[in-house]
Amino acid sequence: MPSFIEIFGFITGAACVALLVRQNIWNWPLGIANNLVFIVLFYRTGLYADVGLQGFYIAISLYGWWSWLHGGRDHGVLTVARVKPVIGALLALGVVGTTAFLTWLLRHYTNSTVPVLDSLITALSLAAQFMMTRKWIENWLVWLTANCLSVGLLIYKGLYVTSALYLVYQVLCVMGLLAWRRALKEAPMVSAG
Repeated sequence: MPSFIEIFGFITGAACVALLVRQNIWNWPLGIANNLVFIVLFYRTGLYADVGLQGFYIAISLYGWWSWLHGGRDHGVLTVARVKPVIGALLALGVVGTTAFLTWLLRHYTNSTVPVLDSLITALSLAAQFMMTRKWIENWLVWLTANCLSVGLLIYKGLYVTSALYLVYQVLCVMGLLAWRRALKEAPMVSAG
């Protein structure tokens, strides 16, 4: 049976991503509340890399909140853009390195039963969240990958409500990708770096 905290995490998480799809600035404070809930939930279930990930989300959400308001041209509102290939390659290398490092940490310093998958999901999520703060449209593709892996991991850990949330995230990610593609087509061609 799901706990109150898991249900609350489901509600705040789904609402946060729905606001992201709409490029609504209130996604950031709601996301911070969601992260606090998941710190507790993931700690209780031994998903330690995910606990650290939630802490990172809180910090980067503060940056994202500022960036969406002031990170655009002339310190104005940020618009949807594409990531430059060199930045994309650096992010991919970062995912590989972060996965290797976190796997090593989890194997040597925790009782994690899923160190590689937990680490890969964390690394992909770090990259996707950073991309989200810059409104790079490719963030949705990285989220789709991370969420797909998360569903299986969460089912394995018995977090069925949270795994259902990640299925909802998948639908919202597709909606976000389509909505942001429309926004990108409506704006002048911009490549972000």
